[in-house]
Amino acid sequence: MKTVITRKNASGIDAWTLAERPEPRPGPGQVLVRIRAASINYRDLMIARGVYGGDRKDDLVPLVDAAGEVVALGAGVRRWKTGDRVVSTYFPTWASGPFRQEYFAAQLGAGPNDGVLAELVVFPEDALVRAPAHLGFDEAATLTCAAVTAWAALFESWPRPAPGATVLVQGTGGVSLFAAQLARAAGLRVIATSSSPAKIERLRALGVTDTIDYRQHPEWHEEALRLTSGEGVDRVIEVGGAGTLPRSLQAVKTGGVVSLIGLLTGLGSQIDPMPILFRAVRVEGVIVGSRQSFLDLTAVLEAHAIRPVIDEVFPLERASDALAKLAAGKHFGKVVIRLD
Repeated sequence: MKTVITRKNASGIDAWTLAERPEPRPGPGQVLVRIRAASINYRDLMIARGVYGGDRKDDLVPLVDAAGEVVALGAGVRRWKTGDRVVSTYFPTWASGPFRQEYFAAQLGAGPNDGVLAELVVFPEDALVRAPAHLGFDEAATLTCAAVTAWAALFESWPRPAPGATVLVQGTGGVSLFAAQLARAAGLRVIATSSSPAKIERLRALGVTDTIDYRQHPEWHEEALRLTSGEGVDRVIEVGGAGTLPRSLQAVKTGGVVSLIGLLTGLGSQIDPMPILFRAVRVEGVIVGSRQSFLDLTAVLEAHAIRPVIDEVFPLERASDALAKLAAGKHFGKVVIRLD
C-alpha cells in the first residue's frame, strides 16, 4: 500500500516522502480502515521540523486526522461493520472524563506511534467515531483535532458561555474557524482577528461581522475592548501562544477565560501575571478532547448542518506540497490530502 513517512534524518517539508508498506491486517478488537482523506494540523508541521515534544521514530507515518470506511474486522469487534464511514480520534485511549498524562503517549502520528497518512490503517474499535452523515470524506477528515479542540474550548470548560456572550478567535486556521462556526450556532457573538483583508471578507461571508485587522491595529486588544464597550470578551480562543497571550489577557473581561490551544507564535516569553490575578481571569490549556467530546461535537454539527471550511485538497502524491501550504500560513481553513 502507499503511505507517507517522515524521515528522521530530514527536517521540515523535506522530511515527508512517499513509500510502500505491506497491507496491515486487523487483530482481535481491531478494525481495518481504508483511508479516503486526511488533514494536516500545525502540530504535524512541528513534528516534521523535529520540535514537537520528544523524539520521533524512524520512518514515522504522519497525521492524526483521517476519514475512511471500514473494510475488515478483527475477532470480537461489535461496534462496527464493513462499509461504515468512520473518523479517527486524536487520543485513542481517552474515552471520556478529564485528561490524564497517560493518554498523551498514545496519540497518533507522533513519537513511536504511526499516524494515518496511509491507504490502510488498523485502529482499535474504540478509537473511531462515526462520520457525520452530511459530510463527505474530505470534510470529515478535518474534525479530529481542530473541530474537537474548538468544541472543548468553548463548551467543556466552566463557565459555559450563554447565548449573547462574546468569543474572540485568532486568525483563520482550522481551530479558529471551527470555533467561529460553533459559537455562531450557539448564539454567541464572534470577534475574529486577521492580517489579511481578503480573509476578513471571507470571515464576513461566514457570518462573522466583527473583525480586527491586526496589521492596522497591532494593539488589537484595544479594538476588542472598543467593540465590547470597554468590558472585554467572555472568552479568547488563544492559538498564538507566547506572542499573543499578553494581548489576550488584556482583551478578556474580568472573570473571563483564555483557552490556550496553540503555539503559532512560538514558545518562551515572560507573561505578566497581574491581569490574571487582579481580574480573576482563567487561563486554561486545551489539549483536544475525548471520544465523548467528539460524539457530542458530531451531534451539533449534524443538528446545525455545519460544514468545515477547506482551503485546498491535495492528492497523496503531493503530500509535501500540502505541508508546504500549511507552513506558508496563507491557508483559510483546513488543508486536506485525499487518498483515492
